[in-house]
Amino acid sequence: MRILAINTGGTIGMVRTDRGFAPEKGVVAQALNALAPASDGRLTVEALDFDPLIDSADAMPEDWNRIARAIAAGHDLYDGFLVVHGTDSMAYSAAALCFALEGLAKPIVLTGSMLPLPEDGSDGIRNLSDALAALTSAPPGVWLQFAGELLHGARLRKIHSTAFEAFTASPGDAPPLRPGAVFRRHEYRSRDIAVLTTAPGMSPALLRQAAKHCDAILLRCYGSGTVPNTAALREALLLARKRGIPVLAVSQCAEGGVAFGTYAAGNLLIEAGVINGGDMTAEAAYAKLMLALSGDDPAGLLRSILAGERRSAEA
Repeated sequence: MRILAINTGGTIGMVRTDRGFAPEKGVVAQALNALAPASDGRLTVEALDFDPLIDSADAMPEDWNRIARAIAAGHDLYDGFLVVHGTDSMAYSAAALCFALEGLAKPIVLTGSMLPLPEDGSDGIRNLSDALAALTSAPPGVWLQFAGELLHGARLRKIHSTAFEAFTASPGDAPPLRPGAVFRRHEYRSRDIAVLTTAPGMSPALLRQAAKHCDAILLRCYGSGTVPNTAALREALLLARKRGIPVLAVSQCAEGGVAFGTYAAGNLLIEAGVINGGDMTAEAAYAKLMLALSGDDPAGLLRSILAGERRSAEA
């Protein structure tokens, strides 16, 4: 089985410096070289490193494209793909790959670690070993292997900043795979998306700025889809509707999602034509917005279910 290991950077391949942990070439490759023989010849791992390696805090939509391009170029040459990635923006990249790679016929497994490989007690070797093992049995789709669990790539959340068990994924109705008759890669174009979190007394100036100048708004609502009934928010959402920019609503709650019409306090969202994000994570919603803005029918794509990122269609 031939595996392409795409090393983007992240904590797993870092070393100590006088300014803190920083990525260093060769750290991940050395670990993979040590692990491959342990597979009894079942795996051949070829490595491809980002140049330069990045901290995942610096990841951009173009980096999603770089990973997707490498996978597309090797789709017919390899049996699976390992993506080594930092944990901070792992959930964004995993969702982005789910949406970008239509008709994927191979497994993609992302992994990383909370402690660098050279550090005592690192979780890096275990996660790399488990990820390689997962590639021999996982069905086509985009997965995260972390702390002993194989998780749905379009429903990921990072839930802890230091613990090894740093990720969770809500159960889904469909695998992390965008169906398609043939393999096709979709390109992300960078767009201005405002991520607004409802809060008591949220800034009217920020709302106006987003509605006037951004290409889309991701609105993180209270609970099951309530928002402050303020003149400023009403003005901003109606202006966004007038400009024809999509506004996608998700919940600030980790589970449950939004359900428009449950409370009167959410009627403004319906009135303003806000798109119901259901139980999508904010990370998946952001990546989906970025992809939608790269196509011809943003609202249509946002209302569809691409890769199991939400449980059911919009009510």
